[in-house]
Amino acid sequence: MLNAEQGLFCSKPCVRLISVTLGQSKRAPEVLDVKDQRAYQRSFGAAQVILAADRGKARLSRLHQSGSAKAFLPNRGSDEIVFLNTSGGLTGGDYLRFALSLGTGLSFTATTQTAERAYDGNGSAARVKIDLTIGANAHLDWLPQETLLYQNSGLCRDVHVQLEAGASVLLCEPVVLGRHAMGERPDRLNLQDRRHVTCQGRIVWAESLFVDPAALARQNQLAILGEARCFATIALIGPGAASRASALQPLLEFAGCETALSAWDGRLILRLRARENWPFRQHISRILTHLRGRPMPRVWQLNGDIA
Repeated sequence: MLNAEQGLFCSKPCVRLISVTLGQSKRAPEVLDVKDQRAYQRSFGAAQVILAADRGKARLSRLHQSGSAKAFLPNRGSDEIVFLNTSGGLTGGDYLRFALSLGTGLSFTATTQTAERAYDGNGSAARVKIDLTIGANAHLDWLPQETLLYQNSGLCRDVHVQLEAGASVLLCEPVVLGRHAMGERPDRLNLQDRRHVTCQGRIVWAESLFVDPAALARQNQLAILGEARCFATIALIGPGAASRASALQPLLEFAGCETALSAWDGRLILRLRARENWPFRQHISRILTHLRGRPMPRVWQLNGDIA
């Protein structure tokens, strides 16, 4: 007799077991729905990197990794950190936290090894928490690769940035709805995306984005997404950020993408949307390369096509 055991774990229901008692072939088999018979396995991960300034150079002060979260410094002496979620994606009930602290005067880039994926959450949401602390006169480029949201996914993400005097940060977090190569167009998912930036304890920028089935039902409206299935906010916050706007104007037009720009009082904000991921990714790369004054992190590049 086959039975669903409590020790069988999977992030999503994927099999059904049939109970059959030998010698009773005339009896209809009883279908046991695994979804109702066992708990779901959840992933939990936390990675923290603390970099101290030592004679003008970065010194690793702390590296903590647990669960599915990892952090890498690819090359000794480089100014790049790569975070990774080894669970292969996020589903309802998962928890992931990345934390980074930069010492006085340091300049670093932090990114992710690959795109993050949010799968069917079975009615609940995954939680992602990002904590970034940037010391006086330091700068951080926080450039994770895109987050892919699939049908019935749920994701709650909070990004907190603390700036000290003279510090600055460049943020970009692209979002893509569905698998475009398969023609997916999700109409049921939930996203809560919050960003909160303070400077010496004072709020300088905050933004909350909520996407739910009701919003997706109206997404063809121009004020929401129109025909777009990809969107992102790029934010440069810190001394002199607003003065970068005029040099960006010639880069705003790009085939297949729409871009809007605002700049004021130490803040430069761009909003992008596109129907397809490839031109969207190219356009983001052009803008970020200009703002950074150097190429994108190596993990962002695809066969050299993105410079």
